[in-house]
Amino acid sequence: MANTQGPQGTNDPAGSTQMFRAFVDDAPQGRQAAAPAASSGPRVGLIVGIVAAVIVVAAVAWLALG
Repeated sequence: MANTQGPQGTNDPAGSTQMFRAFVDDAPQGRQAAAPAASSGPRVGLIVGIVAAVIVVAAVAWLALG
């Protein structure tokens, strides 16, 4: 059975690649503005995690010794 549909219903891979490259080229500009605010986020989370871990260890030690 031959394929009689022709090019109908197929995507142009070259067009998709061009749109993706345009998206990638535009994306770093938006990230540069958000980078300074985002860099302090992980540090705050790390500090809160360390403080929570110290509190949990202190509570376990207090219960074990008390």
